[in-house]
Amino acid sequence: MAAHSIFNTLGDRLRDNTLAEVQVMRFPPGQVLFRAGESCQGLPLVIRGGVKVQMTGVSGHSIVLYRMTADDICTLSIGCLMTGRGYRAEAVVEEATEAAMIPRPLFDELMAQSPEFRLGIMESYGKRLDDLMLLVEEVAFHRMDERLEEWLLARARQGQSVLTITHQELGVELGTAREVISRLLKELERKDLVRLSRGRIELTGLLAKPSIA
Repeated sequence: MAAHSIFNTLGDRLRDNTLAEVQVMRFPPGQVLFRAGESCQGLPLVIRGGVKVQMTGVSGHSIVLYRMTADDICTLSIGCLMTGRGYRAEAVVEEATEAAMIPRPLFDELMAQSPEFRLGIMESYGKRLDDLMLLVEEVAFHRMDERLEEWLLARARQGQSVLTITHQELGVELGTAREVISRLLKELERKDLVRLSRGRIELTGLLAKPSIA
């Protein structure tokens, strides 16, 4: 059974009819759920696992727009379903994921028949839009060295003393080139704030630093 909170917005009869039509699918890590330019066939609802949605520019650089974990709704799919346009980004499975797919005709029917379902979808869309606006603000108005330090510091505060991530992957997280990340990390290592090895970043002194310069 597809266990997702959005189904709780439906009345008993409509929920039963919906669950009878919804298909639950399982995806392995690394699988691409959709690519830029593809048309949207339905609304994915993540039941468990993790998926990242990222955009790649003409330069070849990528940036992670957002991640979906348990009980999340794909915001990009909502927009595509409502506008009829294709995807502008791609979704890649990061860990084994189970998701329910609401087909396009059923999505349209639920949006028309259930005010509660419609409100739940729009609330999800609005929250994610706020997150994306913050991302735009960071990219447009913050220096990359500041963003990198803030990203690393956030993980240090979560108790992650060693990160298993490549410079290329970190570049995708922050929307810049691997070479830029490597140069900035080398500078942090020179200041004894991190220790670098292949595919690993040890956070040695970030928490002791008074402030992000």
